[in-house]
Amino acid sequence: MTDTLLKTKAMDVLVKTFGVVEAERFIALVLKEPFDYTEWRTDNLVDDITVSELNRQATEYWNNTKQEVSV
Repeated sequence: MTDTLLKTKAMDVLVKTFGVVEAERFIALVLKEPFDYTEWRTDNLVDDITVSELNRQATEYWNNTKQEVSV
């Protein structure tokens, strides 16, 4: 799979799951602050989780760690 196709499919999933505005918001959040997805996934992600619960956990993680990042 090419990088372009991967990005296109990923954006399609985000838009279908969250809608255009929230998908764009997610992309902005990822680009705005440092975020170690691998560390977060290892610590927080389980196999049997709904998208809503994943979103809640990601938001909680974001809110708890953004104070640690100095601007």
